[in-house]
Amino acid sequence: VAVATFNSPKAKTLFKSMNIFSNEECDARAEVMFENYVTTLNIEVGTLIDMVETGILPACAKDMAKYVSMPAFAGDREKVYLGIKVETEKLKQLNARKPHDLRAEATYLCDIVKPQMLAVRVEVDKAEGLLEAGLYPFPTYEELIWSHHS
Repeated sequence: VAVATFNSPKAKTLFKSMNIFSNEECDARAEVMFENYVTTLNIEVGTLIDMVETGILPACAKDMAKYVSMPAFAGDREKVYLGIKVETEKLKQLNARKPHDLRAEATYLCDIVKPQMLAVRVEVDKAEGLLEAGLYPFPTYEELIWSHHS
C-alpha cells in the first residue's frame, strides 16, 4: 500500500526540511489515508457480496431453472454460476479473517481481498454473457455505454 511511504523516515525528513509537515502531521495524514482506504474497501466488499447474493445468484438460479427439461442446452451455465457462489464464499471467508490493526488491514485488503474481489467479478462477467436478457439485475456495460442513444 503506497500510503505506507507517506510517513516513512525519508518522507518525514523531506516534508520537515521544506516546512510542509511536521513528523506528527505526517503520521496523522497517513492514518487518515489508511482509514479512508480501509473504509472504502470494506464498503466495496460488502456491496459486492450483497449484489451477488441478492441479485446475481437469484438471477442465475432463475436462468438455470429454464434448462431443467433440456440440460444439454445449458452449456457452461452451471459451472459459471457455481463459480460465482464458490468465489463469493472465498471472499466472505477472507474478509472475515482480516486483521484489525489499521495498517495490517489495509495491506491485507490490498493484497488478499482485492484479488479475490476480482475473481468474483470475473465469474460474474462470464454470467452476464450467459443470462437470459432481462434477468441480469443490474445495468450491463452495453446498457451503461449506449443507453443514451435509445
